[in-house]
Amino acid sequence: MHLFDKRIISHFDFILILFLIPLVYLSYHLISETNELLARKQLLYFTISFFAFILFFILPIRRNIRFIPLLYWLGIFLLLSVEFWGITKLGAKRWISVPLLNTTMQPSELFKPIYLLMLGFLIHNKPPPHGGYNLKDFLYYSFYIILPFVLIAKEPDLGTALVLLLVGYGILFIVGVNWKIWAGIIIILAVSSPFTYTYLIKDYQKKRIVDFISEEPSYHVQQSIIAIGSGGLLGKKSEEATQTQLKFLPIATSDFIFAYYVERYGFVGSIGLIILYLFLIMHLFSINYYFKDDYIIRVFASGVGLLIFLNMSVNILMVIGFAPVVGLPLPLFSYGGSSFINFIIIFAILENLMAFRFSDMYNYERRL
Repeated sequence: MHLFDKRIISHFDFILILFLIPLVYLSYHLISETNELLARKQLLYFTISFFAFILFFILPIRRNIRFIPLLYWLGIFLLLSVEFWGITKLGAKRWISVPLLNTTMQPSELFKPIYLLMLGFLIHNKPPPHGGYNLKDFLYYSFYIILPFVLIAKEPDLGTALVLLLVGYGILFIVGVNWKIWAGIIIILAVSSPFTYTYLIKDYQKKRIVDFISEEPSYHVQQSIIAIGSGGLLGKKSEEATQTQLKFLPIATSDFIFAYYVERYGFVGSIGLIILYLFLIMHLFSINYYFKDDYIIRVFASGVGLLIFLNMSVNILMVIGFAPVVGLPLPLFSYGGSSFINFIIIFAILENLMAFRFSDMYNYERRL
C-alpha cells in the first residue's frame, strides 16, 4: 500500500479536516479553563484518536468489504452481551468489561461505524431502482435498522437508539424509497404514538418528557438557561463566567458544554459554532454529488452527516430547554473519550473510503 501515492493524497478530503480542527481546539480550550485534570485526560484522548485515525485510514477496508456482515453480527452479539454481562452505571446497563485491560467499553458507540458500513454494503450490493425501493426491499433494510435499535433502547439508551434509527431511515430517504412507503409510515406513527407512550416508554423517560413540557424546567436546564442568558451578545471573560466557575452549571464540560460556550462567547459565538457545524454537515452531504455511483461512500458520508446533525441538534435544544435531557454529547466538543475517539474513527473510515477508492475498488471488483 503506497500511502504517499499522489492519487491517494489528491483524493484525501482536507476540507473535512479543516472543519474538525476548530471544533477540537475550542473544546480543549473550554475544558482547560474549567478543569486542568480533565484537560490533561482530553489531551490523552486526542493522542489516542490521532493514532486511531492513522490506523483506520490505512486499513484495506474496501478490499475486505465482504467481512462487513461478520462485523455487523459481532456488533449485535456485543449489544446482546450487555443484557447478560453488562455493567450498570447511573441506573443504565450500557457497558461491558474488557478482559485484561481493567476497563469497560460501550458497545453502542463501537457499533456506529459498523452500522454505517453495513448499510453501505447492503445498498452497494442492491442499489435502488428507478422510483426507489419497494416495500419488500424497505422491510429488508428495516430489519438491519430496527434490530440494533431494539437492543440499544433496552439497555436503556433511548437517545442513542433513536439517533441510529433516524440515521438508518434518513439514509434510505436520501438513497431513495418509494414515497408511498413514507406516507404509510407517517400514518402508522401518528396512530401508534399513544400506545408507544403508554406501554413502551419507561417511567424515567416519561419523567424527562414531563419535565420538558412542564412550566418549570429541571435544575440542570434552569442553570443552563441562566448561563446562556448571562453570556449576552459577546460573552464574558473566563473568570467572570460565574455560572460555570462557581459550579452552578452542572456537567459544564460534557452534556452542557454548549451553555458554558455561550456564557464565554455570547450569542455571536454560538451562531458561529452552529454555522461551523452546518458547514461540516453540508460538506458531508455534498459528497453524494461527487460519488453518485459509489453507494458505500454515499451511505457512509450521509450517515456521518446525519449522526452529527442529530446529536448536535438534540444537545443544543436540550441545553436551551427545547428538548428533553437525554444525555447526548455535543459531537467532537463535549468532554469524553469514547464518543470523541469513535467520531474520529468514523471520519478516518470515510477518508479511507474516498482516498483509496480507485486502487481498492478495482481490486475488489476483480474478485467478484
